[in-house]
Amino acid sequence: MTGYYLIIGISMLLSWIVSSRLKSKFEHYSKVHLRNGLSGKEIAEKMLRDNGINDVQVVSVPGQLTDHYNPETKTVNLSEAVYMQRNAAAAAVAAHECGHAVQHAVGYSMLQLRSKMVPIVNISSNLLQFVLMGGIVLMAMSGNKIVLAIGVVLFAITTLFAFITLPVEYDASNRALKWLETTGTVSREEYAGAEDSLKWAARTYVVAALGSLAQLMYFASLLMGSRR
Repeated sequence: MTGYYLIIGISMLLSWIVSSRLKSKFEHYSKVHLRNGLSGKEIAEKMLRDNGINDVQVVSVPGQLTDHYNPETKTVNLSEAVYMQRNAAAAAVAAHECGHAVQHAVGYSMLQLRSKMVPIVNISSNLLQFVLMGGIVLMAMSGNKIVLAIGVVLFAITTLFAFITLPVEYDASNRALKWLETTGTVSREEYAGAEDSLKWAARTYVVAALGSLAQLMYFASLLMGSRR
């Protein structure tokens, strides 16, 4: 399992580096106050209106980094740090989450695929560790690889989900930035801050996807008997 722990260690280190950088960026751009004086809530409502979306509510949710769009309840959920704040970081997050609402409204194919995968991914995630560990033990004791093979399939599903998430997140950011720029909602300086913030936010998903792929390849190598 040395190789596995090495992969986990590297993944955690990269995740920490990117997350720390993201936190630093958001703290910096939280000090860049919007000249228009709009709050995250008002930015979100304006973007929804401009895209002809009238059936989505913007609500506040507790916690940090809890911002998300819920297609089932049709709500843009903004954390307390974004909902009432009037800075470039808040504008970036609010517009990004509205980008998901726009995706939903226009029927963006990758978002639809991601949504359809959620139930099976939830099941896979809950079973994954038990099946993989049980499969490794069973293979070591009897040479039977069936359980491990099931675990690899479950892991492949979660890894696929992580990679499908990438275009969904990048597309939402692109929609947000395009709207912020074309509508003149933010100044050039504020736009640069929003763009930089969303760039680092997207990188957290990239690191997660690559980490998942590396772990999948490790378990697949065990299944194929390539471990030395």
